[in-house]
Amino acid sequence: MNQKWKFEMAEDQQVDEAGSQRDPRWQMGVSLGVLALALGLGLGARTISDFAGYGGVAPNFLPWVVAGLLGVCSLFLLKEAAQGGFREMGDADGAPRGHWAGFVWVSAGLLLNAWLITSLGFILSCALCYVLAIRGFRSAEDHLDLRLRIWLQDALVGMAISAPVFWGFTQLLAINLPGLGNTGWI
Repeated sequence: MNQKWKFEMAEDQQVDEAGSQRDPRWQMGVSLGVLALALGLGLGARTISDFAGYGGVAPNFLPWVVAGLLGVCSLFLLKEAAQGGFREMGDADGAPRGHWAGFVWVSAGLLLNAWLITSLGFILSCALCYVLAIRGFRSAEDHLDLRLRIWLQDALVGMAISAPVFWGFTQLLAINLPGLGNTGWI
């Protein structure tokens, strides 16, 4: 039984089937879901030690910040949903279904990064993750180019991004990240 529910909404909003993204109940559910996620993160942050580490910042600081910001965002979402829906929500412009080939490329990059970081080191494993993730994003836009020159170009960009991060953590903050050698520079 395909029954349509109609809701009174602002003139600039369209009336859709129940369960669609423009349905106020769906939007309220999303808002409550974000609030539940914030509360869950807050509960999880309570279990993390509050002993200050390197720079006087405890390991539970960032989870509390994320939980607090998600809580504030959920309040704004709840307000919008209660006052007629997400007014600035644009039309869906993505593909009607997920792009599985791109998902596989990105997933392979993340999994290989986690698997190889201790043997290849931070810089090379993150560069590999970048190269594979870019393949996934390009394949989703039908711009996948598998020429060796593009692979090397992306690998150099990946290393140019990950090397300063590695050096910043290891040299400036004295935080150990896995390197390729014992020099501390790669």
